[in-house]
Amino acid sequence: MDEKNRMEDTKYFEELKKYDSPTITNVIATYPEKPEFCLGLYDPWEDSWYTNEETKCMYPELGRQIGYAVTVTFGLPDKENDHITFKDLYQALADSPKPTILCIKQDFPERLKKKNGLAGGNMMTAFKSLGCVGVISDGPSRDVDEVRNLGIQYMLTGVTAGHGPFAIKAINTTVNICDMEVNPGEIIHMDENGAVKFPAKYLAEVARRSQILNQYESRKQQLFAVNNDPDVMYEIKKGTYQEKGKWYMDI
Repeated sequence: MDEKNRMEDTKYFEELKKYDSPTITNVIATYPEKPEFCLGLYDPWEDSWYTNEETKCMYPELGRQIGYAVTVTFGLPDKENDHITFKDLYQALADSPKPTILCIKQDFPERLKKKNGLAGGNMMTAFKSLGCVGVISDGPSRDVDEVRNLGIQYMLTGVTAGHGPFAIKAINTTVNICDMEVNPGEIIHMDENGAVKFPAKYLAEVARRSQILNQYESRKQQLFAVNNDPDVMYEIKKGTYQEKGKWYMDI
């Protein structure tokens, strides 16, 4: 990525960090009947484009993070995959556009997965040095105090204190993280509500529409706050409310 494109992406990332993940989902696919706001990139119910309730944001106080997806799958050691090392993972993070969100798939037997504190302070310190600003996993991890001080967002199913031997099985393949199907290089937006993904080519358009939608919803909420007539409130809800002969977004 050249310097001009990197600076453009940084501008859009900073714009999107102003908005929560529900706003981003609304722009991406939630309301396909509203094309003025919504891109309609996915089937809202049937496609796997945002995380389910299994993921927990460890540090809501750190706010939103956004970046390019790098994916890795961990599992029990086996000879079939012993040629893949942490050096390969570090290289994948180094080669990715920045910043990155590392999506960790935990491919373990369910009994072990629930007690696998996979990532911790050492891993996360290395990842941060390589431009990572957030980690999402479909299993637990550990060292929540150490990682908090790094300023990296941690989105996990829970925390546990230990783990046994593990190994890297794949890097930069498509993974499903708590019902969000992630491809390497896609954009991930994450906060205390969850995470959502979309293709990088829509970055500028998602930023533009998020700004428009935020203005629209802010105005709608202002009107809800000062009206208690059900008829008026229903017009506000539908987006057809007029005041002094003008649609409320024009006032």
